[in-house]
Amino acid sequence: MSTTSGIAPKTLLLAAFGVVYIIWGSTYLAIRFAVETLPPFTMAGLRFLAAGTILVVWTRIRDTERPTAVHWRTAAIIGGLMLLGGNGVLAWAEKTVPSGVAALLVAFVPLWMVVLAALRPGGTRPSRSVVIGLALGLVGLVLLIGPGKVVGGADLDRIGALAIVFAAFSWALGSIYASTAPQHPSALLSAGLQMVTGGVMLLVVGLALGEQIVMEAVSLRSASALGYLIFFGSIVAYTSYNWLLRNADTAKVSTYAYVNPIVAVFLGWALAGEVLGVRTLVAAGVIVGAVALIITAKAKKPA
Repeated sequence: MSTTSGIAPKTLLLAAFGVVYIIWGSTYLAIRFAVETLPPFTMAGLRFLAAGTILVVWTRIRDTERPTAVHWRTAAIIGGLMLLGGNGVLAWAEKTVPSGVAALLVAFVPLWMVVLAALRPGGTRPSRSVVIGLALGLVGLVLLIGPGKVVGGADLDRIGALAIVFAAFSWALGSIYASTAPQHPSALLSAGLQMVTGGVMLLVVGLALGEQIVMEAVSLRSASALGYLIFFGSIVAYTSYNWLLRNADTAKVSTYAYVNPIVAVFLGWALAGEVLGVRTLVAAGVIVGAVALIITAKAKKPA
C-alpha cells in the first residue's frame, strides 16, 4: 500500500479498514497474553523494532528511495507519540486492566482525533452526523464498561485506566501529526521507520525501568502472542493504519477505536474467559450504529 496521492481506490480503503478493524481488535488480547511473562515496554519494543526492521530492509531491497533526515525526524516524533506514549503505555496498563476494557478506554481516540483535527490550522470541523456518532459511541462505551466496573465485574484499576486514557490522547496526537507531516512517499517505509524509532524508544524505557526478560519464564503463549503482534498487529495492521491516515478522513479512520472493543470483548469471552452478557450485545449494536454514522458523514471545512 504505497499510494499516497489522488483518491484511494475503494477496494483498498475497504481492505485497509477491515484489517484495522479486525486485526487490531485482536491485538488487545494478544498484548494481554504477551505481558503475562514478558515485561511490557521491552515486549512492545521488540515487537516494533522487529517489524520495523523487516519493513525497512524489504523496502530498501526493492530500491525504494532512501529516507532523508526529515523523514527520520518525522518518524521519530510519530513513533514517540503513537508507539511509546500510545502502545507502550497501553501494554503497561494491560498488566492490571483486562483486554476488553483496555479496548473500551481506547475508544477515547476518536474524540481526541476530532478535537485535535478541528483545532489545528486549517483543520476540519466535524459535521453533525460525526458529533452524533461520537456521542452514540460513548453511550455504547458506557454500556459496555459500566460505571466503575469492568466486563468481569471486578473493580477497575484507576491508575491503569488513566494510563490508557493518556495513551489514547498520545496516539491521537501522533495520528493527527502523521496525517499532514512530511513523510517518505512510501507508506510501507514510513511505517517501518516509525516502528524502528518507536521500538528503540520503548526498549530504552524498558531498560531504564529495569525490565528484564527471563527466558526460562517466558511461556509459549506469550511468545506466540509476540509473534502475532509482530507480523499481524504491526507489519499488516499498523502499515494499513499508516496508509489510511494519508488517504481517508481522520474522523473515519478513528472509528477503528469503536469497532476494536467489540472484537476484543468477544475474543476475551471466547479465549480468555471474560464475561459476555446482554448489555455487551446491546452496546455492540449501539457502537456499530455510531460507526455507521461517522463513516457515512461528510466532513466540513472551517468557514
